[in-house]
Amino acid sequence: MKIAFVGCGYVADYYIRALEFHPTLKLVGVTDHNPQRLQKFSDFYSVPRYSSLEEILEKTDVEIILNLTNPRSHFDVSKRCLEAGKHVYSEKPLAMTIDQSKELVNLAASHNLQISSAPCSLLGETAQTLWRAIRENVVGPIRLVYAEMDDGMVHKARYQQWLSRSGTPWPYQDEFEVGCTLEHAGYYVNWLTAFFGPAVSVTAFSACLIPDKETDVTLDPKDTPDFSVACIQFRSGVVARVTCSIVAPHDHALRIIGDQGILSIHECWDYGDPVYVQKLMRIRRKVFLNPIKRRYPLVRKALKVNKRGIQQMDFCRGVAEMAAALRENRPSRMAADVSLHNNELAIAIQNALTTGGSYKMTTSFEPITPMDWALA
Repeated sequence: MKIAFVGCGYVADYYIRALEFHPTLKLVGVTDHNPQRLQKFSDFYSVPRYSSLEEILEKTDVEIILNLTNPRSHFDVSKRCLEAGKHVYSEKPLAMTIDQSKELVNLAASHNLQISSAPCSLLGETAQTLWRAIRENVVGPIRLVYAEMDDGMVHKARYQQWLSRSGTPWPYQDEFEVGCTLEHAGYYVNWLTAFFGPAVSVTAFSACLIPDKETDVTLDPKDTPDFSVACIQFRSGVVARVTCSIVAPHDHALRIIGDQGILSIHECWDYGDPVYVQKLMRIRRKVFLNPIKRRYPLVRKALKVNKRGIQQMDFCRGVAEMAAALRENRPSRMAADVSLHNNELAIAIQNALTTGGSYKMTTSFEPITPMDWALA
């Protein structure tokens, strides 16, 4: 299936490097509104370049557009692609507001097209293994989840020197202005909604702790949250606490707490991160966790995507899932209603800075199924 990139920024490197694992996807071209960045990316990876989005949209053989633009451009670019009859896989968030997200989903439906949003980490081996352990009742009925998405003290890092493989700087101004919650809460939100079903409400708090981020540019807005914490109530009865920040030390741990023990991982950005089981123990009147963790076997061995760093993620797995769903004429596991629901959750958490309190979810989705290779 032929695909094209719109946007050749920092994240595009992760996508193009993951294409080697998906021979059913063929990249036919890329474009970017910045001519210098477009040429650099095109030359570095030896891929055709197009001068504009319009030129790509005129290509009748391009079926899926990957929207890898700045988050604040996602709505406009995705809308134009859908209106041109293209399926869309968008980087996160789907859009910056819930109303815009709904408009995109409705537009896709009216044109009989698919639209999905990253992240696709639910399709990774670690997430699928956790899901199997939950289905197999390894730690009994699940009651509570603690999910941490603390990305380290980014404002103290030398982020101005971060470069992608092709030499594109990390877009720190955009990252700070869009916010870590919209950028990264989805890494766990999309797992939790798949495991436990749609959320019905979220009670959240968010704050901007470091307005200037010690950066060399003026941020607009200056008060985008760099910390958020949310308690999510799922229709199944499970409750999850999700924390996001770029102020606290790095911590991507997940703990799924059941009546008979805990399932846990250390790093959601590694598709092959081990899944651990700690069983509950009773001695006389006391109850405690067995100090010995045992590994729950991964459903299959994960591929090594990045030779260094913690980001062992196959960024194209969601695109491949969309392509497979189109070929097989079935709903995608990352269908529009799923992406919309997850996006609404992330927006509700971020917006707690101004709205505060509890938020009732307005969207839902049809249940999704695990990957075929993850079924027992």
